Amino acid sequence: MQMVIQAGAHFTDDAQLLDLLQANAQVLRDNQTAFWGLRPFRKIFRPALKPSADRPSQQETLMRFQKLFPGDQHVNRAILSSALYLGERPSIIMDGQFYPNAGQRTAYLDHLFSDSTVELFVGLRNPGSFIPKVLMLLSAPERAHILTSTDLSCLSWLAMIEDIRDLAPDVKITLWSNEDSPLIYGDIVRALAGLPEDTPLEQEFAPLAALLSETGKQELKGLTEPQPTPNDPVFRGRLAQIFQQHALTDAIEEEIEMPGWSEDVVTAFTELYEQDLARLQTMPDIRFLKP
Repeated sequence: MQMVIQAGAHFTDDAQLLDLLQANAQVLRDNQTAFWGLRPFRKIFRPALKPSADRPSQQETLMRFQKLFPGDQHVNRAILSSALYLGERPSIIMDGQFYPNAGQRTAYLDHLFSDSTVELFVGLRNPGSFIPKVLMLLSAPERAHILTSTDLSCLSWLAMIEDIRDLAPDVKITLWSNEDSPLIYGDIVRALAGLPEDTPLEQEFAPLAALLSETGKQELKGLTEPQPTPNDPVFRGRLAQIFQQHALTDAIEEEIEMPGWSEDVVTAFTELYEQDLARLQTMPDIRFLKP
């Protein structure tokens, strides 16, 4: 069995990945792959991941999970999709770090599925937009506590990834930048499902089309109507060009509603984020998906 945890992060992908998995359910079924969204986390894994003495045993957790498997299908790859596997709302920013419990939680899942190969998939997002979205999600007291106790300028994805690598060294990690997601949703789904890189998918380009002007949609349709080879570099370059030229500003730019969070702050975080992405892409034990 191959266990795949698609763990967000929060405010990435907006359910497009789950929609694409659902649109290609038959392809996944033919590949002996099953997938689930948020419900298993809430019903099974949330109590198991609580650091308390009364949490269910691993055997009980596994038995409850195995009951979800379809009786008429042999499954050799299972995908669990929810950002909550990394951490829940109060712990997204805590102890001066993004998801400080992510390493321990991943290690628990790796131990739980010790008879399986465990893979972790995470989309990363520019902290310049991620941090204010997290803070505005919290209650006023929670937000005030973080602002008074945390040096936000030190928040980085590197610490989270390094914790996961240290505490769960056997877990295979796949990352991507959420800013690239519109161009690589198909690649992410193929990687999640363990499909060959040239496997065509239903509605693969629907998330990208939703971000384009009418002219862009027509150009995208003309490019993709003949069945494209997804990993063809010429096709990739044309896809990126359409996105650059025809993306709707309102669709790709979000207003940051947190007081005092200026463009200069975002620019500073963007520079650090790009440095972190460059470093992550050089790590030999991490797969990084790019357009």
